[in-house]
Amino acid sequence: MNTNQLKDLSEYHQLVSDFFKWPANKNEWEQYRLNDEQVRFFKENGYLSDIKFLEEWQVDQLNEDLVRISDPNLPDHTLFHQFFSNASTDPESVLFHALGAWRITPAFHDILWNPAFVMAASQLLGDSAVRFWHDQLFCKPAKHGGVVAWHQDYSYWTRTVPLQHLTCWVALDDATTENGCMYYVPKSHKWGLLDKPELAGEMEGLMSFLTEEQKAAFKPIPMELKKGYGTFHHPLLVHGSYENKSERSRRAFVLNMFADGTISDTEKELMPGTPAIPKGEKISGQFFPLLIDPKKELAL
Repeated sequence: MNTNQLKDLSEYHQLVSDFFKWPANKNEWEQYRLNDEQVRFFKENGYLSDIKFLEEWQVDQLNEDLVRISDPNLPDHTLFHQFFSNASTDPESVLFHALGAWRITPAFHDILWNPAFVMAASQLLGDSAVRFWHDQLFCKPAKHGGVVAWHQDYSYWTRTVPLQHLTCWVALDDATTENGCMYYVPKSHKWGLLDKPELAGEMEGLMSFLTEEQKAAFKPIPMELKKGYGTFHHPLLVHGSYENKSERSRRAFVLNMFADGTISDTEKELMPGTPAIPKGEKISGQFFPLLIDPKKELAL
């Protein structure tokens, strides 16, 4: 319990509910493994899409929780690292964005230990042990949902080194071109680190940082997904999403992670409201739990 007498679920580094069943042995893990072709595709293109992570009842529970925790007047709202009812720079459009939902409800906590998620993440990070970085909620309401500008995730994370990160984006509504699904620029993870734009600002802000060759190769493709399905992408892959002018909402959560052994490259706090980890030290502790160690799990 923290000083506000709220139950902070970041204190628990394992499943706290029956939302998922943790595999008991190597054979039970096999159903969650990506195949070799999926891993090759990710390495070549910088992303892997259309992976099922959740059943419909799980999506329903997360959306029910989301309605409650998006209310800024609730006491446990203080457990968020960041909370923006509207992160958009345009008052006529809305982009709800928050970090820290895993600390608040059992369902949002336990998605960190979803076997399908952690096994695939370990494989895409070179079969390494995986440590949690932070979560995000992105919600675009019907008719006036705002954009997420073209960007690379790692351009906002350079306080953590080396670059051995990964992002997982999961749809809580069917995501389509009409309601603001995510777009990827294939193979852009090979362009190196670019300057960063304002995330919820001008959609095309990144373009001024690209070379003519990169502009010619800038051919985004939409990631349309059924709810409960998601994607993985490389931390340097350029991606973004357009506004939602449809009659349906577009809700999603994002899980960001890095290979165990990533270190702090700053003397400042890595996440708002967390203790600073001295520069040069391995990132670990209450807010950066270990999600899976394949050497341990697959040796069972």
